[in-house]
Amino acid sequence: MNKKKAKLVYKHNYFEIIEEGDHVLCAISGKEINLKNLNYWNVDLQEAYFSPIEVNERFKKLKK
Repeated sequence: MNKKKAKLVYKHNYFEIIEEGDHVLCAISGKEINLKNLNYWNVDLQEAYFSPIEVNERFKKLKK
């Protein structure tokens, strides 16, 4: 199976697929996130996060 990065638009409670693919990259760690496992993103920043740990890191950076 060829891996291809998807392009998404993150909305509140869902995301729209703009370009088909099977994964996106975490904005903090750079880890691949399979679309079926994508649970964390920021609508305002249009970023995906691998886990709550990366969400917290982004939150801390934004507060500075």
